[in-house]
Amino acid sequence: MSALGAACGKAAKASFVSYVIPEEIKAEKDFGKQDKTPTLLPGEVVFCGASKVLRYRQDDVSQRGLFGTLVCTNFRLAFVSDQDPSEELVNLFRNKMYGEDDIPLACVDNIYGVYEDKRKLLTGGMVKNKIPSKLVIHCKDLRVFQFTLTYCLGEEAKRIFQGITHHCLEPKSLRNLFAFSFCELNSFPEMKRQQKTLMFEVLDDWAQDLNRLRGACRLVDENAEFGLSPNLPQFFIVPSNVSEADLTPFQGHGLPMWCWSHPSGCALFKTSALPAAVLQEDPVAQAYMEKMLTAVAHNYLFSVKTEDLSDTLPSVSEVQLAYNKFKLFFLIENTTDFWVSDVKWLSSLDGCGWLDIVRQCLQKAMEVVECLEKENANVLIMEEGGSDLCCVISSLAQLMLDPFYRTLTGFQSLVQKEWVAGGHRFTERLNQLHLKDKEEVSPVFLLFLEGVMVLLSQYGPSFQFTETYLTVLSDSLHLPVFSTFLFNSQHHRHIYTQAESPHSPGSVGRCPVVWDWSVQFDCKAQELFINPLYTEKSRTPRASQRSQLHKHQRHLSLPGSGFKLSPKRGFFKDEADSLKKILRVKRLSRWMLSPEPGSSSSRDFYQAWQGRPLDYHGLLLPCVDGPWLRLWMQRYLRWVQEVQIFGGGLVTVLSRVYGLLEEVNALRRELDHRGGAGRSTARPQRPRAPGGEAPGPQVRLSSSFPFSGLRSSSSYKPSIPDSLLHGLGGGGGLGEGGEELDDAGSVV
Repeated sequence: MSALGAACGKAAKASFVSYVIPEEIKAEKDFGKQDKTPTLLPGEVVFCGASKVLRYRQDDVSQRGLFGTLVCTNFRLAFVSDQDPSEELVNLFRNKMYGEDDIPLACVDNIYGVYEDKRKLLTGGMVKNKIPSKLVIHCKDLRVFQFTLTYCLGEEAKRIFQGITHHCLEPKSLRNLFAFSFCELNSFPEMKRQQKTLMFEVLDDWAQDLNRLRGACRLVDENAEFGLSPNLPQFFIVPSNVSEADLTPFQGHGLPMWCWSHPSGCALFKTSALPAAVLQEDPVAQAYMEKMLTAVAHNYLFSVKTEDLSDTLPSVSEVQLAYNKFKLFFLIENTTDFWVSDVKWLSSLDGCGWLDIVRQCLQKAMEVVECLEKENANVLIMEEGGSDLCCVISSLAQLMLDPFYRTLTGFQSLVQKEWVAGGHRFTERLNQLHLKDKEEVSPVFLLFLEGVMVLLSQYGPSFQFTETYLTVLSDSLHLPVFSTFLFNSQHHRHIYTQAESPHSPGSVGRCPVVWDWSVQFDCKAQELFINPLYTEKSRTPRASQRSQLHKHQRHLSLPGSGFKLSPKRGFFKDEADSLKKILRVKRLSRWMLSPEPGSSSSRDFYQAWQGRPLDYHGLLLPCVDGPWLRLWMQRYLRWVQEVQIFGGGLVTVLSRVYGLLEEVNALRRELDHRGGAGRSTARPQRPRAPGGEAPGPQVRLSSSFPFSGLRSSSSYKPSIPDSLLHGLGGGGGLGEGGEELDDAGSVV
């Protein structure tokens, strides 16, 4: 066994050792015989529970609370109400794994204890402290739960408090995550082949993607057993001029990895940058980087543009800091406080910097697109590690350029290629193990989804998937069941798989991927992932596309006004002086092109692109001016019912479109049936209710659908403080009781 293999084996064994000695919190065998308990999943074990827990709801202005039983398992915190379920709520989008009153342990963000009206942030190791009268739990999906333990028995209150703080806050090994026990008792067959999601775990998937794009590069399988580097995927693609001897130096650092090829022949590459200190002092490293740049340049027209994203975009720690400030505006404990803070809410939201980081990433991706589309130059983006911002920029650029990645299976394939196979450290970035050192924690993948949401909001008909799909995907990040987000790399997953065999059934290998949506939702709910306004692209031969490339292009430039430029240096900066010193490249001027961001030529380029008819299956360029970067309402405000639109809004329009499509499909089936039987093809009439609406239960729909229950009665009205209504001018014409906010508009 090689030294690397021995090291991997030791790492695997070490990773199975818990970081702390667990508290003696055992499963309560007698718990649940008299108390209400949730329906447990396979492999789920109850650790502790407490009855007579009072829970307050975010949307309950009166803060009266609801009594029930709070249970802590190895998967979630579950609250079971003592009251019978309300018949007024219609749940059409139920998650099979957890309910609205459940919190997956991995979804817990922060826990606060209330001691005599003083709130204190709880951390690991505080389980022996005085039991608080109230627990306030902030979730990563921005839900807020408040539980009062005052009415519990003393011993039960102590056990549930210790159980929650230990299992939610203490560091743990990866082997202790719920996925391992859950998958040991479940069988998840491989996804149906008709879904055609490329997993990029086998050589054929890489070959299929390379052949689809006709890239002038070559496949590499020398790392199939991770003999080259644990940081590289098992299979990858490099420029044709990269030899086998070029693969081994520097453990994959500096090696250009192919991402996407343009029809013109140029391509996008990314790499893990060598440290600047090494480049400055090591002649071997300098010669190696010069050779790699030459290999990329030879890919097409001997031209390449490089960019070190660490110099021009915020670091992962800065991304985390901005998001920590941003999310505080949506962790609403009661809706009254939300309305009171509304006056300064928007300005404060903009000041935290998160939306500006989203804007910077979109701009950087558009600059990559400009170089590929207009300049026909190869692009090499780099950063330390090559698996964070490189993934964000390369993925967004491919979404703008390639309509295949805007389909459901194409988007999933893109995530598999750039993020999962690309080695994004999901375990560390999502803090799956609740480690003390949080320097590695950062919502980088969420930053990518934010950029996708901007594109989706501006060019909806171009995408086969919906906002609901993206929201559910963001929630699934914190559901420790799917192998997609459990590991830091393919090698990380490999060492766990090898450690389990041959004496164990290999539960890791059987863990489902997140794209197997049947694990969470039934078929009816999954229909909400598909955009009914999407139209498939007409099939045109690739050769025809190449011949018409410069006849129909709609090019890129950056808007010249309303955009906040990064204080750091711009994209494709003039690096001639520094790179000449580092790489000693005499012909650098033939390689490097350095247009200034926001130049007049770029603005003309953008205006020329805008002047052409928009092709939803062609190049897409988002507007990054402030007013166009809208808030991702469904994800951030879905739990605050006061800001929802009852009986109207875009969600109602989409729901009616879904209904019309269903009716059209039913009519088509009926016509085909009658036509095949030789009967009259008269259009069948759908029965209508006397009022013109289709029969069936009518529900009140809000913009929080499908994530909150639908109310079958129209008695609910948003509760806005009277003082605020008077401040808005006597209610702003709402009428008595706020009727205008609850306008008619029920949906079948």
